[in-house]
Amino acid sequence: MADQSIPEARAPRTPKRASKAASKAAPEAAPTAASKGEAPLNDGAVDDASRAGVLSRRRLLGTAGATGLVLGAAGGAVGYAARPAEATPLASLGAGQVMFHGKHQPGILQGLQARGHLVAFDLAAGAGRKEAAALLRRWSETARRLMAGEAAQQDDTDVARDAGPSSLTITFGFGFGFFARTGLEKQRPVALDPLPDFSSDQLDKARSNGDLWVQIGADDALVAFHALRAIQKDAGWAAKVRWQMNGFNRSPGATSSPMTARNLMGQMDGTRNPKPAEADFDRRIFVPQSGSKDPAWMANGSYAVVRRIRMLLDDWEQLSVKAQEEVIGRRKSDGAPLSGGTETTEMDLEKTDKAGNLVVPINAHARITRPDQNGGAAMLRRPFSYHDGIGADGVPDAGLLFVCWQADPLRGFVTVQRKLDRGDALSKYIRHESSGLFAVPGGAAEGEYVGQRLLEG
Repeated sequence: MADQSIPEARAPRTPKRASKAASKAAPEAAPTAASKGEAPLNDGAVDDASRAGVLSRRRLLGTAGATGLVLGAAGGAVGYAARPAEATPLASLGAGQVMFHGKHQPGILQGLQARGHLVAFDLAAGAGRKEAAALLRRWSETARRLMAGEAAQQDDTDVARDAGPSSLTITFGFGFGFFARTGLEKQRPVALDPLPDFSSDQLDKARSNGDLWVQIGADDALVAFHALRAIQKDAGWAAKVRWQMNGFNRSPGATSSPMTARNLMGQMDGTRNPKPAEADFDRRIFVPQSGSKDPAWMANGSYAVVRRIRMLLDDWEQLSVKAQEEVIGRRKSDGAPLSGGTETTEMDLEKTDKAGNLVVPINAHARITRPDQNGGAAMLRRPFSYHDGIGADGVPDAGLLFVCWQADPLRGFVTVQRKLDRGDALSKYIRHESSGLFAVPGGAAEGEYVGQRLLEG
């Protein structure tokens, strides 16, 4: 739960998903947007629906252009029109689209997404390199289609019918055990060695690690679920689900202006995330194309650490706001450091009060996680909150699905977590319950599937 901020969100694009029913329209039907070469937003919605308040694609895009609709940096906050009937920004979230092919896989540099699923698979007995290659080929094609707002190639469930791409991202990674199962041990990166034990860990092995890992995110819950089902179905007999976790963040447009997200403790969470504009961003987050100890197939990739961190909310909420702020080292209201200023003001670690006490306590979470307190170690955090109900003891099972990205997990996550393990004030109020480390290769070029350079190299 390092003190860092979120990367900028992508701009929305036109939704492309078209219904199966639209393609079966009778020849004598009246001309539609689709017949004029336009992709319908709502699968050919009839005039009655439009009169009821459903916006046509043409009207939606026209309104968006007139109001200068933009997704913001803090997960996509947007402006609202004065009247509910004209409040198009929320309706237009479906138009957001992220490209599948690229230098890096999607789901790393994009802003926080409103809905997410993390799922790990183990290869089935008898499945090896050949089966893994076929599976990644299927998964990559499904990801490409769904991220473009198209239906799955086979047996689409229609769960996301009528919706645009909704900024869907699907990301794939390999766990430590994958390489032995596929006979590729010599290609396993040293950086993928198992994480060390930490004193705060209370890990459930059944919900940790895995041969394959998939991260799904979207601005719409049904679009995200649709992708999850498609990925699960594509696995067929070759891989079985080991564990699955479901998360959420604040929905784009829920705040009047872009701002850093809050976690379930009510704290702004992500103020000091490294930003792509920083000179050393790529060096800290992505494996370089050359001059690295990593195998060539990891070029432009990254390492994801995944931790299910339960927040002991009943205990946390017993603290006064002042006590909570001292645990974190920042004001709860606006995320500003206790040493003064605004959220982005540099924290003054030496400032004291009239009694000579440090204004930012020595064990404050924000102090301990600072890169300059950890030899420059930094991670790009992209988490989801989760809530899995109330236990028999009446305690909420809620917290953070922590996902962080770095070029070297030993220098990134491990360095910071070891420091936290030795005296972080927040440790009393959280519990690490599951863990995973995954090698996430670079993005697939046009005509390639994710991991092809590993599996066919």
